[in-house]
Amino acid sequence: MRSLYPEIEPFDVFEFPVSDIHTLYVEQVGNPKGKPIVFLHGGPGGGIDAKNRRYFDPKKWRVILFDQRGCGKSKPFSCLEQNTTWDLVSDIEKIRQKLHIERWHVFGGSWGSTLSLAYAESHPEVVLGLILRGIFLIRQSEINWFYQFGASEIYPEAWDDYLKPIPESERGNLLEAYHRRLTSSDDKIVHEAAKAWSIWEGRTAKLIPDADFISHFADDNFSHAFARIECHYFKNRGFLESDGWLLKNISRLASIPAVIVQGRYDMCCPVRSAYDLSKAWPKAELKIIGDAGHSASEPGIIEALVNATDRF
Repeated sequence: MRSLYPEIEPFDVFEFPVSDIHTLYVEQVGNPKGKPIVFLHGGPGGGIDAKNRRYFDPKKWRVILFDQRGCGKSKPFSCLEQNTTWDLVSDIEKIRQKLHIERWHVFGGSWGSTLSLAYAESHPEVVLGLILRGIFLIRQSEINWFYQFGASEIYPEAWDDYLKPIPESERGNLLEAYHRRLTSSDDKIVHEAAKAWSIWEGRTAKLIPDADFISHFADDNFSHAFARIECHYFKNRGFLESDGWLLKNISRLASIPAVIVQGRYDMCCPVRSAYDLSKAWPKAELKIIGDAGHSASEPGIIEALVNATDRF
């Protein structure tokens, strides 16, 4: 099977102020004269890491990666103010303009697929193609599946741990209950809720659970931003105008090619969303990986994504 390209260090790193509050961490890797592609990480609130650089042939691609508002090395950490989908779409466009890139490709998985679609539908004229993984259209049905009822029936033991911070009287709307705790002024309450929220995703993201992978989601620093920012976005339904808005506006991308890579047993973002997207987008090619879940680090997902970047 194809695997990731070798480890690589950035040829350029900089901090980029995008508002009176937020400054983004941005890096570039690969060939400075290569074909440009922007990498959009998941979460929201997940941040980038060194492995994200390795889905691309470094001789042919100029890869731009950045930590979205409030996470990773961007500042201020875990900040929810001025942090919406449309703020992030604006940030992506500001980065493109700053780097004097006329048109580029877009690569995103999970929440990164959501943001990729929101950006491309807002600026189709600058997008050459998209490579998407683990499709999340931020529809209410998708949010309910993972945070209220659905995945709970596949991972009942992990679900019990996810429920622990929430009293039974508040479990009728777990998203609201978690939001109250994750925005609390009591650091102990925030910490407990953030760990439970984040570990739930870590335990369900791979077809075969991985202790090291779960421990990353349990990290105090990572879970704090990840849980707070995710819950903030999902409570506000991605700050979209209506449920299913991304799918309703997919005609804006009718002429743009795409590859969609989706794990058959993705518990976080079920295959239905990828299927619906591919049916509505004639130039999108759907590749369902039969032995994979949600994570971009599963072997079949890696192979499909590397094959896609090589093709583009």
